[in-house]
Amino acid sequence: MNANHRVDITDSKPKAAKALKVREAAFGDYDQITALQVAYRRPVKSYEEWEHLWINNPAYRSLGHAWPIGWVIERGDSKIVGYLGNIPLLYELGGQRLLTAVGHAWVVDARYRPYSLVLIDLYFSQKHVDLFLNATVGPAGHDSFNFFHSPRVPAGDWGHSVFSITNRQGFLAAWLSEKAIPLTKPLSFGLASALAITQAFSFRSSPRNRAAHSFQLCKDIDSRFDVFWESLRKNKPTTLLAVRTREALEWHFKYPLRNGQVWILTAGTDSITAYAIFLRYDNPAASLTRMRLIDYQALDGTTVLLAPMLSWALEECRRENIHMFEGIGFRPEKMKVITKLLPYERKLPCWMYFYKTPDNKLAERLADPNVWDPSQFDSDASL
Repeated sequence: MNANHRVDITDSKPKAAKALKVREAAFGDYDQITALQVAYRRPVKSYEEWEHLWINNPAYRSLGHAWPIGWVIERGDSKIVGYLGNIPLLYELGGQRLLTAVGHAWVVDARYRPYSLVLIDLYFSQKHVDLFLNATVGPAGHDSFNFFHSPRVPAGDWGHSVFSITNRQGFLAAWLSEKAIPLTKPLSFGLASALAITQAFSFRSSPRNRAAHSFQLCKDIDSRFDVFWESLRKNKPTTLLAVRTREALEWHFKYPLRNGQVWILTAGTDSITAYAIFLRYDNPAASLTRMRLIDYQALDGTTVLLAPMLSWALEECRRENIHMFEGIGFRPEKMKVITKLLPYERKLPCWMYFYKTPDNKLAERLADPNVWDPSQFDSDASL
């Protein structure tokens, strides 16, 4: 499959437009779906990575592949003008396994936007789905989730991010470039000096006791993660948790691990007592390099190791000249630690994380913020 092949979506054919139909997506639709994503400047995966979202997905395999990978809007001339992916995930709450559907990479040709609600209607109409989770909702889709009575996740702030600048000159060069200000590089050096002074006053000192902890940077995901998951699910019976078995983590981070785009930091020697996962989340259009905290879990339920793990990640970002480090959406006790080390804040285009369930009893439980432990590991935020 050629990821760079682009289908022309600017040629309007009224007769074909009148014959629109919606059908299940197929793997053979990849070229046209990718062309649509490229046309609207959406992120694009290689065919291998895109297929991997389902073929090697533990939840998809457990269903015997009897799951729609998404839906497309197709014109009478077989041209795809809309797409919504549909990824299955497994979650747990109180020992109950929950089949979860995640809407992914929703994109519709601007001339056919009135038909986009048909895609989201098919998504929410799926039978045998316990929970719908969407943590990457953008401004164009925000109102649609409200229309379908999909409430905001009640824990964490998914309308703002906090961050630290770990390469001042590179960060400012990217920011000035995005603002189309001339003399980008010379000006960024001067502003970087001013920013260094500002950050010196706003930055809270990071913990110095990192050496006291036995941290390990994992190059792969081994059997210790299965042991950790079994303990975690028992220790948090009243918390909604995405399944974090070794198999699930290997699937989730297969390509970032292969490409050196993820750091998985564990505490403990023979067994894992806590871990933090950090993932590259660059913005190529702005020439901005960025690392995000994706997940933090500890068997004792505390945030004691979060600060030194963040300190480690910030130092690594500086060493590798990554422009910024960011955190989004964690529950209050984690966010309290994170904001002590990440002094800046930015407003996101909209609230990003929504959920829905057809089960009234489950809906009552999920209305309680204490049930949630949200992170960028949820939904497709880090897929």
